[in-house]
Amino acid sequence: MRLRVEFTTEPFDLEEAPAHAVAAREVIQKARLEAVDVGPFGNTAEGGTEEVLAAVGALLRDSLDAGATRVTLQVNVIGEETP
Repeated sequence: MRLRVEFTTEPFDLEEAPAHAVAAREVIQKARLEAVDVGPFGNTAEGGTEEVLAAVGALLRDSLDAGATRVTLQVNVIGEETP
């Protein structure tokens, strides 16, 4: 199964990316995921079930440890993996 994760971290800072946002993005960029898209108000990535779920766990831990007061997260099934 393939999954897509979409997430944001708060509080927002329009002047520069807060430490919690940077931590979350680093997790996603280092994970073995595809279609990674990071932006100022939302981030997405896709991958297999195990890879996405592992990245989500690390994302939550790291962003909360870095000061996030809220993490908004959505995971969608987008289709079957192909060999």
